[in-house]
Amino acid sequence: MRLSRKFQAPLLRLTLNLLVLLFFLLQAAEIVPAPFIQRLDNFLYDARLLATMPRTRDERVVILDIDEKSLAEQGQWPWRRDKLAQIVDTLFDHYQIRALGFDMVFAERDEKSTAVMLETLALGPLKEDPSFQQQIPHLKQTLDSDQRFAKALQNRPIALGYVLNQSIAGETVTVGQLPAPLFEAALLQTRQVAYSRWEGYTANLPILQSAAAGAGFFNPFIEENAGGVLRGLPLISEYQGQFYETLALAIVRQALGNPPVKLVFSDTSPLPGFMAKRAKGLEAIALPLANDQTIMIPTSRGIMVNVPFRGPGGPAANSYAYYSLTDVLQQRVSPTQLRGKIVLIGTTAAGLKDLRNTPVGAEYPGVEMHANTISGILDGTIVQRPDFAPGYVVFIVLIFGSLLIFLFSRVGPLGSMALAALAILSVVGLDLWWYQQQRIVMPLAAPLLMIITLFMLDMAYGYFIESRSKRDMIGKFGEYVAPELVEEMARDPAAYNMEGEDREMSVMFADVRDFTTIAESLRPQILREFINQYLTTMTVIIRTQHRGTLDKYIGDAIMAFWGAPIADPEHAEQAVEAALAMQQATRQLNQEFSQRGWPTLKIGIGVNTGLMRVGDMGSSIRRAYTVMGDSVNLASRLEGITKTYGVGIAVGEATKQAAPHFVYRELDRVRAKGKLEAVSIYEPIGHEGEVSAELIEEIKLWHQTLKLYRAQEWDRAEIQLLNLQAKSTDTILYAHYLKQIKWWRHNPPPADWDGVTNFETK
Repeated sequence: MRLSRKFQAPLLRLTLNLLVLLFFLLQAAEIVPAPFIQRLDNFLYDARLLATMPRTRDERVVILDIDEKSLAEQGQWPWRRDKLAQIVDTLFDHYQIRALGFDMVFAERDEKSTAVMLETLALGPLKEDPSFQQQIPHLKQTLDSDQRFAKALQNRPIALGYVLNQSIAGETVTVGQLPAPLFEAALLQTRQVAYSRWEGYTANLPILQSAAAGAGFFNPFIEENAGGVLRGLPLISEYQGQFYETLALAIVRQALGNPPVKLVFSDTSPLPGFMAKRAKGLEAIALPLANDQTIMIPTSRGIMVNVPFRGPGGPAANSYAYYSLTDVLQQRVSPTQLRGKIVLIGTTAAGLKDLRNTPVGAEYPGVEMHANTISGILDGTIVQRPDFAPGYVVFIVLIFGSLLIFLFSRVGPLGSMALAALAILSVVGLDLWWYQQQRIVMPLAAPLLMIITLFMLDMAYGYFIESRSKRDMIGKFGEYVAPELVEEMARDPAAYNMEGEDREMSVMFADVRDFTTIAESLRPQILREFINQYLTTMTVIIRTQHRGTLDKYIGDAIMAFWGAPIADPEHAEQAVEAALAMQQATRQLNQEFSQRGWPTLKIGIGVNTGLMRVGDMGSSIRRAYTVMGDSVNLASRLEGITKTYGVGIAVGEATKQAAPHFVYRELDRVRAKGKLEAVSIYEPIGHEGEVSAELIEEIKLWHQTLKLYRAQEWDRAEIQLLNLQAKSTDTILYAHYLKQIKWWRHNPPPADWDGVTNFETK
């Protein structure tokens, strides 16, 4: 059975809404991938992070910077290991620091070591020297800088850095010695825990790793669809069934006395039923301390942590105290600045390339990411992306989506806007509660996009239904008023009133010169094409380009006005703009007409501004939305006057005052038939700043001439006019005034002549 239109529309609306809801449910459940939603989630996470950063300084952590100053004083990096040993001894013996972390890896022997040089000599020039060969073992042990560095590392809370890596072209890189693992895979108790796996490593020399108390990898964690932005670090990663800790965790453990690591699993979920399915995973890493306290480090999927950035990176941001490493080596820093502090050695020197792209800066020092993570672990400020997050988003999308689909169909546009705003505020409020009170990051993009999409769909549905109403109105009233006015009425019927009212507006009349002669020279079919092309071109300029209302065609003449039905404070500007554009279009049309063998045309345009009556006028048989009044009549007269002065456009004085951003040439002061008051009339030349300097000078000279004319200084005025005419032979204006001077010489004006031209014809 075929459904009627009454039932088809609501069914279509419901179907589209349910499809939108289904898409966002599948995306939230991670069944249907949507990278753009993930990118938006990353953007929203960054916005929350930037808005809530404490921007305070953590005095517990200090960064010793291998900066440009250090490189200038101590030489090119890498430095000799005996110098590094000296740094370690200075930090622990002189400055009495709490713990030390190296954000770097020492995978190769110190090629600058004296022991390496001795080996080179022993295998080269002094190979045959028995006494030298006899001293080699003792000298190597004494002068080996790697051994000197290893000795400095022993029995001190120090964590070295290293890198885990993947196979490249099937080849696995394993360099150096890994530290002892934290635990083996069996400790996960067969839980379905996601984590990062690696196939190789670039670690420290065995002599150094064996001497150091600990070590941690400093691999970054860049999520898929993250745009290359580093937001987190893997806390623990797996290599060949054994799990290793990140550098930040290794440093914290050294600072706290090297407590063991315990895994905390989640067996409960705040979500009901099926939504809790994925919530039973690794919840946190626990560090039990000797004082019966426990530090809990919440973990996100992949056993990673979101770096709790304190503020923008670098020494200028002041999130951490930075000291040049050379100043510490030379003991130029006060011991009180480092005593009892956790110290990280890293670099901000651009040439050493340890800068990262992060949400808080595109060139963020890598060492400061570890510092922020250390601060977050100690303060308990690390935010978590829990395993139950997908279930939560499914729940939110289902609840809010169902409510909005039900309510949107029962309220109007304003009600829908209010509901959408309330839903967005509620979702954002819940998200902020999770973030600020529970230190949990929930995906926000999917619920927001779902609400916005449902709202836009509701608005689009209303719009198309409204469009159908507009078409019905056009069909009903199309013969009553012009269709463009009906469209205007349909947009906001309450604001539109066809009743007559007095309003200041601008009106235009345009007419083709000698149209009768043109019509007699063309066949009827050609004449039809000729006039249609002309009227179409002018109508587009008036209505489309300059927001005018087309009143009517009067044969080849056009009547239009500005300022109604839509009030426009720039109605005079628009009218003058349109007149200039119409003259320009006429010149272009004439080029085309000439190519087709048609006669060229000239048009005269009159524009006037003033108070006029606008509204629905006519008889009981036929009515039209039009304008009436003296200001309208003057515009019609101005169109006719253009022939007398040989100009294309004439505007009234009120139009010139209301549209001051044009260059005008005064034509005359005239008094129309039946009027007592005279008005000045002008020709608009072009926009200010677009008229040539030569033409500006000509207009100034003309205005001086006009003053001489009105002062009855005929001789001087005539000389000026002849000069102007010599420069502009194509103007009729100067010839007109030369003719007038000749007339006045033979027929002197009366004593009370005011320089006004009286027009006795309409």
